[in-house]
Amino acid sequence: MPLAMNRDVFITCAVTGSGGTQDRSPHVPRSPEQIAKSAIDAAKAGAAVVHCHVRDPETGKPSRDGRLYREVTERIRDSGTDVVLNLTAGMGGDIYFEGSEDMGRMGPRSDMAGATERVAHVVECRPEICTLDCGTMNFNEADYVMVNTPGMLRDMARRMTAAGVRIEIEAFDTGHLWLAKELAREGVI
Repeated sequence: MPLAMNRDVFITCAVTGSGGTQDRSPHVPRSPEQIAKSAIDAAKAGAAVVHCHVRDPETGKPSRDGRLYREVTERIRDSGTDVVLNLTAGMGGDIYFEGSEDMGRMGPRSDMAGATERVAHVVECRPEICTLDCGTMNFNEADYVMVNTPGMLRDMARRMTAAGVRIEIEAFDTGHLWLAKELAREGVI
């Protein structure tokens, strides 16, 4: 007998989106004040969850700066808005190669960080939930790979859980589902 599908609906708003969205629209918020305002506005419009990345206020480029995350988080919480705050932990696993023939060298846009640095803002800000991208992937962007090794994911998940943050599993293909199931079986998530 098939399980009954849960029909409850909640809306999540990814306020800035990930990656280089700043060049796609002039409406993508850049400063912590703009990001927080967009998150609050989304909640007032019906979003139950706001998913936040931060940007360098000058360039609009993605950032892992904990001060920016802290300001966004504080502004949202200080507003008294009833919304679930979801921060990314996806930053810091980006490898850009210099073409398809020289795969042994990372390009200048690469951004690699260890598990501690990738979740430092999560441990400090303690959002209600945080993303955990369950696998390595690409999004058809040139010679780019987003790296999330099983060992790194285990370490990140343990740090999130120890901080009291619930994990939102992000699965972009069936292999990610398998890894998420394995992490659950191990008790990591």
